[in-house]
Amino acid sequence: MEKEEVLLDVTHLHTGFRIKDDYFDAVDDVSFLLQNNEILAVVGESGCGKSTLATTIMGLHDADNTRITGEIIYQDLDLTTFNETLYNKVRGNDIGMIFQDPLSALNPLMRIEDQIKESLTYHTDMNKEQKQARVIELLTQVGIPAPERVAKQYPHELSGGMRQRVIIAIAIACKPPIIIADEPTTALDVTIQAQILDLLKDLQEETNAGIILITHDLGVVAEMADRVAVMYAGQFVEVATAEELFTNPKHPYTRSLLQSIPQENSENSELHVIEGVVPSLNKMIRKGCRFAPRIPWIPQSDHEAEPELHEVSPEHFVRCTCYQHFHFRDEQGDM
Repeated sequence: MEKEEVLLDVTHLHTGFRIKDDYFDAVDDVSFLLQNNEILAVVGESGCGKSTLATTIMGLHDADNTRITGEIIYQDLDLTTFNETLYNKVRGNDIGMIFQDPLSALNPLMRIEDQIKESLTYHTDMNKEQKQARVIELLTQVGIPAPERVAKQYPHELSGGMRQRVIIAIAIACKPPIIIADEPTTALDVTIQAQILDLLKDLQEETNAGIILITHDLGVVAEMADRVAVMYAGQFVEVATAEELFTNPKHPYTRSLLQSIPQENSENSELHVIEGVVPSLNKMIRKGCRFAPRIPWIPQSDHEAEPELHEVSPEHFVRCTCYQHFHFRDEQGDM
């Protein structure tokens, strides 16, 4: 891989939150590269650390209650060393973020045009007329009808899909080379979801941006992603190309997630349910395979004492040796 192709180089990243007098990692030793013109999907259940990874990259955590170690290298600079002033120069201009809940991400007291102009004012030397023209251009680009009228409206006057498009317009206003999309379609109906995903794909192809797509929807992953990182309990447990992950999943967690997807020919079969839940931060077992408690029929001896990512085929990495021995509980009649 050529060095200039790498937009973001994350190495041994830890993000710990303080609970009483101790810190507990929600992101635990995560490393990855993001290339230009690539969509990297990060998938997993709620509570696995996906959004914490995104907000760590964006520098959105309270330093008094958060401990961050490792490196986030962008243009040979380590973002983890940045103060708020330096980070403000990066946010919006170099890294744009599409938030999960557009209603809470938008300022209810500001018109749409003024919220889009904020980034343009901070990061560009455009004059008043140029900024206004750019606002209309962006609203048109994200598929908003009557952009001149919408520009004058407030967030509460727009539908959920329209608000999400506004969030995307803000994120891409300065054409950042990196876009982080945190569950961009969660609260939207299926038709609007498809439109938003098509919009993201078009934007990526137009600007060659690298996109980190955070989602729990494997259908979205199959449609959008070039590479996939499966996250569980703060760690990446499997990383592969999207095609490889769907055709040859290895880790028990990945296989369990895929097994949970309703199939067209499964009308009379029960939907697979993964036993247990993602453990809370302060109750998470930090030694051994973190997924082991949810597959208790697999002997402890089949797990590594200190699970690591193994390259099982080119660019396909799996954590822990348990994938070699895994089977679903009902495959051997062990109910």
